[in-house]
Amino acid sequence: MAVTKIHPIKVNLKAALDYIENPDKTDDKMLVSSFGCSYETADIEFQMLLDQAFKKGNNLAHHLIQAFEPGENTPEQAHEIGRQLADEVLGGKYPYVITTHIDKGHLHNHIIFCAVDMANQRKYISNRQSYAYIRRTNDRLCREHGLSVVMPGKDKGKSYAEWDAQRKGKSWKAKLKTAIDAAIPQARDFDSFLRLMEAQGYEMKRGKFISFRSPGQERFTRCKTLGVDYTEEAITRRIKGLAVDRGPKRKVEQGISLRIEIENNIKAQQSAGYARWAKLYNLKQAAKALNFLTEHQIESYESLESRLDEISTANDEAAAALKAVERRLGEMALLIKNLSAYKQLRPVALELRNAKDKAAFRRQHESQLILYEAAAKALKEAGVKKFHNLYALKAEYKKLDGERERLSEQYNEVKKELKEYGIIKQNVDSILRVTPGKERIQEI
Repeated sequence: MAVTKIHPIKVNLKAALDYIENPDKTDDKMLVSSFGCSYETADIEFQMLLDQAFKKGNNLAHHLIQAFEPGENTPEQAHEIGRQLADEVLGGKYPYVITTHIDKGHLHNHIIFCAVDMANQRKYISNRQSYAYIRRTNDRLCREHGLSVVMPGKDKGKSYAEWDAQRKGKSWKAKLKTAIDAAIPQARDFDSFLRLMEAQGYEMKRGKFISFRSPGQERFTRCKTLGVDYTEEAITRRIKGLAVDRGPKRKVEQGISLRIEIENNIKAQQSAGYARWAKLYNLKQAAKALNFLTEHQIESYESLESRLDEISTANDEAAAALKAVERRLGEMALLIKNLSAYKQLRPVALELRNAKDKAAFRRQHESQLILYEAAAKALKEAGVKKFHNLYALKAEYKKLDGERERLSEQYNEVKKELKEYGIIKQNVDSILRVTPGKERIQEI
């Protein structure tokens, strides 16, 4: 499991970069890498982009933290996952420095990226939507690398500090949730549940919302702040072996796998309430599957499998096309950055040639000359001529970015269709009791 947090850097950019690059924390900088810049000069490279920004603002950079569960991966694996997260979230547009810290009980990545992109000099917009994308990408990468994932609705909105406190066993909320989960299977009703909580040492306060306080805890914790599974109504329903009402927005197809408050609760699973719910759920899923098959004129199990294979292939092709364009955009963004730096700083390099005291001139313009020489070297290695038309390159980038948006929409549509067919096939397999390597009991 990896938990993320992001915040802006408004002052002391160099100090922030120096902190995350600390040799004592990064195995003597073996776990330090960068994109679109050199980590040694990232502060001045970021500043050059900031000076070109269309909207100045106060943000110099953004600091993304990715913390892992202890023992789930190695420092090298953590660093690679962090690099993949940065590449996907930033799309090759923003230069960044990434480091992996190994000095604590848990591995964690620090990613500092410039607040301005390399191609268009536009500011990064950090809001709920962009952070939700970071979390989704982080969770997917965790699954792909075999790490645990924060389940939907569980620990929603948890900050890094709170997660770290929970990891260290210091979170009152985490302890309270554990105590409640332990008491529910033993409780006959809500009153007996309260007695069980008191037996665990909790002090109770009744009011509009029920609250508990553990020995040594300064303030009471309202159960409703623990999540929808821990309100007084939800606890009562869980004791009775009933699913919690999650409102009209919760989709039925997530079903039993979506912790229905009787999760892993043997008493609840054996209750009549659960049996009635499961029967109704299966009937709804069967009806939904049949309607889908009729609507899409799928008359055999083989046709369903064939259609799913076709969509899966289309999904892979769309993903590959999108990644190719995104990779090219990243290359072009870096090229635009280096060409801009080279052309902007070339007059300083020419002045150096004519300076009487070259050493003094270099000391006076050291940062500018470092950027100029780095840009010239990068262009030479890329085989790009230094008089390349920058405006034409930006126009090409804009056109390709439009193609990326089109491919992204196409990929999302195919991915949605693949998920839909996947759910239907799972339901059909459940109805027909299909298991891998065994024949179906009946035909559709």
